[in-house]
Amino acid sequence: MNAAQQGTRAGFLAALTAFSIWGVAPLYWKLLTGVPALETVAHRVVWSLLMLTGVMAWRGGFTVLRRLAGEPRLIGLLALTTTLTAVNWLLFVWAIVNNHVLEASLGYFIAPLINVLLAAIFLRERLHAWQKLAVALACAGVLWRVWHLGTLPWVSLSLAVTFSLYGLLRKRAPIGALDGLFVETLLAAPVALGWLLWLQAGGEGHFSGAGTIAALIGTGLITAVPLFLYTVGARRLRYTTLGFIQYVGPSLQFAQAVFLFHEPFSHVALISFMFIWAGLAVFSLDALRRARAA
Repeated sequence: MNAAQQGTRAGFLAALTAFSIWGVAPLYWKLLTGVPALETVAHRVVWSLLMLTGVMAWRGGFTVLRRLAGEPRLIGLLALTTTLTAVNWLLFVWAIVNNHVLEASLGYFIAPLINVLLAAIFLRERLHAWQKLAVALACAGVLWRVWHLGTLPWVSLSLAVTFSLYGLLRKRAPIGALDGLFVETLLAAPVALGWLLWLQAGGEGHFSGAGTIAALIGTGLITAVPLFLYTVGARRLRYTTLGFIQYVGPSLQFAQAVFLFHEPFSHVALISFMFIWAGLAVFSLDALRRARAA
């Protein structure tokens, strides 16, 4: 196995682990149901930064900060990815604690096909006939839901778009996975810490009680580890390959929503999911066929 193959294999394992962790994450976020989503996300940022700072120090220093001083465009790009991450985190946590795990899973089922569209638009990757059919089936699933319910699945679509855009921009950013994640967290930390201090000073914070404190501190670990693994996978795999592995997360979330949390699952939702699953099946079979041919 040559170096390129080893890198691809490492990227595959990293991405698979990341999506598996995200898939079972609702079980963890349910522990924080009594904490507002914005406060939870702020804790995610602060505790993730502390953990990443320790990792950076152990690895040998913070040379990335000196590098960024001379690259304002890279800082701007990472500020944009930071914003996308924060919005995605906030929507996801809000969906979980408010019993919308099914909608969250729908968003991450759609995301691989959003990846395909973004790859065609920004990376000039040509859409083949079967990929076009896959995207069309997913659109049909969303339109079916809109027609019957009269509203867009805004949570699902927002999660899909923010996550896919984040992956696209991080793939193009000339910075390593750990360095980039550290800078993103560092950029978000002042706002997050300021918000938490404001809440605690006003007596509205929830950083009390051994169980809640432990769960809030643990958000750093459950946030930093899969996000780091994902950025490793995003840099070492083709964008469409990354989208294929992405099915693991929403599949686990869907199973929890229906069989563990017993969220309502009407025939309208079932048909919508079936359209999207059909699109994913077409996309997957086409990807496998092309991989074997290659």
